[in-house]
Amino acid sequence: MSSQWLENTISFVDKFTELTGRTIAWLTFVMVILSFSIVVLRYGFNLGWVAMQESVLYFHGIVFMLGAAYTLKVDGHVRVDIFYQRFTKKQQAKVNLFGALFLLLPVCLTIFIISFDYVAISWEIMEKSSEAGGLPLVYINKSLLLLLTSTLFLQGLAEIGRNFLIITQEHTQETNNEEKI
Repeated sequence: MSSQWLENTISFVDKFTELTGRTIAWLTFVMVILSFSIVVLRYGFNLGWVAMQESVLYFHGIVFMLGAAYTLKVDGHVRVDIFYQRFTKKQQAKVNLFGALFLLLPVCLTIFIISFDYVAISWEIMEKSSEAGGLPLVYINKSLLLLLTSTLFLQGLAEIGRNFLIITQEHTQETNNEEKI
């Protein structure tokens, strides 16, 4: 029964991360169109706005900061595959489980703790761009640090659960097979 609860929780987190990933894909498309427009306006018509250029930086921040959890979900992160590729699925699950427990989650917590005051101060003063005509939303952009760590931590928990299930289900299958013999 607890296994079913864990599977449902993993499924919920995965759906949330998948929705985030699809949203980011569309935001990436908007960012490309916006970048193209900036270039055309700048070099074709000699027009330019700082706010428009800063918005591309904001889009980059959104794509990379919120895309980290989706990248983890689809196993698209960088990994040294020298030994990992030769491991069994159970061994890979153990590596992923320990990596998430002892590397990913502590790093997420550390970044969150270190960034919290930085973001809070920015919200307190409603920080704006230092550029004339820039966007008055710097505090929202800085909040992406907290969203990065939160979404990545959440997906990390889902990955821990998924790998735990792989390890324990294979153990259960091995035990069942031994009983049949």
